Amino acid sequence: MMELDSPGSSKAEHGELRETLWRAEKAGGQTGEAAVAVMKVLFPHMFMEERYAVPAIRLLPSLARGELTPEMSEILPRVERLKAEMPRMLEDHRKIVLALRDLMRAASEEKHPEYAQFASEVIAHAQNEEDVLYPAAILVGEYIRLRLGSCRA
Repeated sequence: MMELDSPGSSKAEHGELRETLWRAEKAGGQTGEAAVAVMKVLFPHMFMEERYAVPAIRLLPSLARGELTPEMSEILPRVERLKAEMPRMLEDHRKIVLALRDLMRAASEEKHPEYAQFASEVIAHAQNEEDVLYPAAILVGEYIRLRLGSCRA
């Protein structure tokens, strides 16, 4: 059985996002309110990424080295779920970006430049997920399916 949990780097990155938002919430005012609004949409979304997208990405280094094992087919149901959830994931991103823009505005007005910068960086991160992470995760699944000749989903 393959280990399908998210790699430590992804969990650490998501942990840092959570910590920064909790600090922004403690800043109070509109910044704190905006941080809570971001958390409401971002935290469930991160769970979905950690469950369905990131485990497939974890296989990329092995696949790039030409290593392919039958156990890798265990990722296929997760990739299928990611494909099925893609419209929701993209809608989540739309909501997350709107909430982050509110956080940027509030943090700028209330002189919390670190949270405004954070929000800007997370918006760029979300775009990178749409452009790279999600398509790469899906391609990993398709590659494994094709190479192993597996029909299971």
